Amino acid sequence: MSPTRPPTSPGPRVDELRRALGEDALEAAAEGSGPTSDLDVVVGSGRGAAEVLREPTPRTDGYAALRAYAALGDGRTVALVADDGRVDWLPIPDLDCAPAFAALLDAESGGVVELAPTQPYRLRRRYLPGSNVLSTEYETATGTARVTDALCTGVAGRLPWCELGRRVEGLSGDVPFAWRIAPGTALASASPWVQGTVHGAVLRVNGATMVPVLSDDLTPLVAEQEIAGAFTTSPGSRHLVALVGTEREPVQVPRAEEVDDRISRTVANWQTWTDAFRYQGPWPLAVQRSALQLKLLLHAPTGSIAAAATTSVPESWAGGKNWDYRYSWLRDTAYAVDALIDFGLREETHAAISWVVRTIRSEEPRVFYTLAGEVHDHHDEPDVPGWRGIGPVAVGNHAGAQRQLGVYGDVLGVVRGYVDAGNLLDADTGRVLAALADEAADAWHRPDAGIWELHDERHFTTSKLGCWQALECAAHLADAGQIPGTPDRWRAEARRIRDWVEEHCWDEARGTYVMASGSDDLDASILLHAMSGFDTSDRMSRTVDTLRAELGTGPWLHRYTGMREEEGAFVACSFWGVAALAEVGRVDEARTWMDELVAASNDVGLWTEMVDVDTDEFLGNLPQALSHLALVQAAIAVWDATGRAPVEVPDVEAAGSTAAERTGATSGS
Repeated sequence: MSPTRPPTSPGPRVDELRRALGEDALEAAAEGSGPTSDLDVVVGSGRGAAEVLREPTPRTDGYAALRAYAALGDGRTVALVADDGRVDWLPIPDLDCAPAFAALLDAESGGVVELAPTQPYRLRRRYLPGSNVLSTEYETATGTARVTDALCTGVAGRLPWCELGRRVEGLSGDVPFAWRIAPGTALASASPWVQGTVHGAVLRVNGATMVPVLSDDLTPLVAEQEIAGAFTTSPGSRHLVALVGTEREPVQVPRAEEVDDRISRTVANWQTWTDAFRYQGPWPLAVQRSALQLKLLLHAPTGSIAAAATTSVPESWAGGKNWDYRYSWLRDTAYAVDALIDFGLREETHAAISWVVRTIRSEEPRVFYTLAGEVHDHHDEPDVPGWRGIGPVAVGNHAGAQRQLGVYGDVLGVVRGYVDAGNLLDADTGRVLAALADEAADAWHRPDAGIWELHDERHFTTSKLGCWQALECAAHLADAGQIPGTPDRWRAEARRIRDWVEEHCWDEARGTYVMASGSDDLDASILLHAMSGFDTSDRMSRTVDTLRAELGTGPWLHRYTGMREEEGAFVACSFWGVAALAEVGRVDEARTWMDELVAASNDVGLWTEMVDVDTDEFLGNLPQALSHLALVQAAIAVWDATGRAPVEVPDVEAAGSTAAERTGATSGS
């Protein structure tokens, strides 16, 4: 399939709404928008909003470009909102549920929540400072309005239900809006329907019960499988379109005023979290935004961290590389804990490290687990077209049972960082980790599937170095009195691994470490072991240059030899290159490279897994934890290389805003 996007009409599918409900009904609803509400929160745009209004990103066959999305979250699930006002992805109530709204993967039947002006418009959007609450300002020929989107939280944090709140404020003139709530087929597993109740119409699909919560002045138009309506803003007006949902549980139906209040509380809750965020290094706004995106992926009930919020968004225009990333990889969790420690976020650090040690106690480490910490054992391919028709769509992931030796280094590396930060291990965890170190000492000489989860097992360089890292960290933990075992044996085995890699995995003629022993292929994951401390010498410096020459295009790196023709560039690998340059002392070059990469995110700082180097289009699941983690790793590596000198944080997001605007406590136009 060609990556070229044919021009399409911008905005939500208002034409479909007109066909479904009738022109007269839609216009009557718009004219009867009624008096303004007394609700007490308007958020000022401030200088942090993009100064340039722009057109919404065109859709292709009903599918938004991945760069068009912003993410909302509440600690259990994530919603993806395109810049044309459509929520195209929202599992209810948990991230790994069958999604009630999945137009991301099925534009016709997947399900969508629409809210946008019915006239042609331009927009600018941003996250409110220090939050994952999205503010979008629309300008039409007749006026301006602002929409504030949140997955709401409450007084005690995460709500026991899912609550999508969408507040619409009139700023100037009149702006007609249309809205539509149309659940889909939960990835071809069920049919949605609307049921009438004493409290109004309720939407149901696949065990999920969803209740629209609307301002009193909004009149819903109920169809067989959706609920829709329209209204017109005026200066100072306020409307609310919200959705409350549960799965196989009763639903507490709030008043519209309560949801509106919770949108404001959600902003404050996020800002309380970011106020505890401790980072004084370079690229502070990009690092904070990545931390906020990672927080969206942290599953609050268990402490696990999802690899991404979605499944089956393709890594290749040709299809076939579509994976379910709504699981927790030990590797990603390890990198996340390192970042959380650096950020001073103790609660999240403890939750994530506790999840890791719980999951590894029952058996040898797996590559990934469910968000609940269970072993994954299924894989289905429902009859769903996929994003832009690029299939297959997967529910589940085949890689769970693979042998990947690198997980030993991931686990013991993250525990070492946790202990070095001043924390202690319990005796049971110590015994489990000592046993893992013994397994690494025995297993390192075996072939495995490698970090890229390939089908053919080989003697991959980074797999050997994962075992090397595990043994070095285990010896360190034993010396610190945190685990029992035989540190002398572990160190001796680590030396054997180092010698083996230097002899069998280094290509002197090309000046690079290779992907596997006996191979000429290159692998960008070797860059991780500049950060692990394996090699920060001239060999690693030369390896960076060779990788950029053979796997690079501009600022981007592909994963390994041959991938340039098959898929996009891997965002994390590119940031690992920055970190490796900093580790080998080439800090100025690292800064230049990092500047290029940071500027390449989408307009709200979100990253997917891959980038098409020819078109700059995003590819792969989103938001992608590994991409955001790699950005953080790169920034910290540069900061470390400069002695962690504090960097003044430019208050770009909040500059010019009043305190009330920052917290969402203003009123008026």
